[in-house]
Amino acid sequence: MNKLLATNENNWPALIARLALGIVILPHGAQKLFGLFGGYGFSGTMGFLTTQAGLPYVFALLVILIEFFGSLFLIFGFLTRIAAIGFAGLFLGVITTVHLQNGFFMNWNGTQKGEGIEYFVFLFGLTIITLILGGGKGSVDAAIYNRIPAKANN
Repeated sequence: MNKLLATNENNWPALIARLALGIVILPHGAQKLFGLFGGYGFSGTMGFLTTQAGLPYVFALLVILIEFFGSLFLIFGFLTRIAAIGFAGLFLGVITTVHLQNGFFMNWNGTQKGEGIEYFVFLFGLTIITLILGGGKGSVDAAIYNRIPAKANN
């Protein structure tokens, strides 16, 4: 557990990466879980993901939970690496099952069948940074890790 929490409490890039990722994905999670920001809420999203997207119930549930709670974990820097692992799996799944067939670029002009992978490549990059660096400055992980006796951290 110590290695999951280990982070440099003065690491600004870790803070920036986890906040950017958490803040960008949280509204998407709120759409899926609560129906905020024009979303369909839990039952509507579960219906879409299990029928039209063809995901098994447990994977659909994980998509919703990772997007909402994983974002909160990142924003607060709590169990940062565990949240990042969840996001890595989520983004790889989204890329390979939905967006890869649409090419690289976003559908800015509405001329493609759907969105390309570029947005998710960017998010995956932030996820990898977060996974490597941990919570960084201002994270709950750093506060917990710094309370662990130095001998236990090795």
